[in-house]
Amino acid sequence: RLGFITRPPHRFLSLLCARLRIPRLSNPAYAIYRPRAMAISSSSCELPLVAVCQVTSTPDKQQNFKTCAELVREAARLGACLAFLPEAFDFIARDPAETLRLSEPLGGRLLEEYTRLARYQGKSEGETGGSRGQEIETILANTVKPLGCFSFQVGLAVCYDMRFPELSLALAQAGAEILTYPSAFGSVTGPAHWEVLLRARAIETQCYVVAAAQCGRHHEKRASYGHSMVVDPWGTVVARCSEGPGLCLARIDLSYVRQLRQHLPVFQHRRPDLYGNLGHPLS
Repeated sequence: RLGFITRPPHRFLSLLCARLRIPRLSNPAYAIYRPRAMAISSSSCELPLVAVCQVTSTPDKQQNFKTCAELVREAARLGACLAFLPEAFDFIARDPAETLRLSEPLGGRLLEEYTRLARYQGKSEGETGGSRGQEIETILANTVKPLGCFSFQVGLAVCYDMRFPELSLALAQAGAEILTYPSAFGSVTGPAHWEVLLRARAIETQCYVVAAAQCGRHHEKRASYGHSMVVDPWGTVVARCSEGPGLCLARIDLSYVRQLRQHLPVFQHRRPDLYGNLGHPLS
């Protein structure tokens, strides 16, 4: 039965990303043999392209914005319709006191700068209606729902949420086709858990998983794992960054999502009568 599933072809071009000055695709041979921090997964040019940005945030908010702006604009130039930034793209402080000092209200100047950036020849995750306060809304309403963005239904989660399959399943059951986990994954747990968890969430929900990550050393007290990636509903990593700042791009094939769910209908085969109420703490 699964033999009828036609997986979209993917071809990778990894590009050198020195100092975030990302070269154009004028010389594919050079791109193939000099991989570092950018990859393009390409199939049909008819399919929408998404970009995943990887940065090393510091306590310097303006420098962080400059880095994010350069990546988002490059993503737009390359044709991406949606750009994803990692958790804490605005800043990563050294301690709680500095976090409070650097924080701004929702209507603050920094958010306005990122909002304008999001409208630069496209949209970045967090720009479209209601997403800015969706985490607060979820806590208050105790509901889980995906966000409509372009032709996608995007399920929003953050970093540590990837350890809880209940959330990803709830988002998929609510209609999500893409799950996103903006993250600042630690350098200790990253090598062991990062890719495994993301691929598991993709397989069990039959969704694309988009994970933009922090990377490198933010200051003397913290470092992040990096390895931002896009995983398809089969569990295959179709685009990834390596360790430095940069971006990767992948095409999203929603017909493949529908085809896989039709031929491997795991949601129709679930037995909630056997599982009971999952998600409660272990006694």
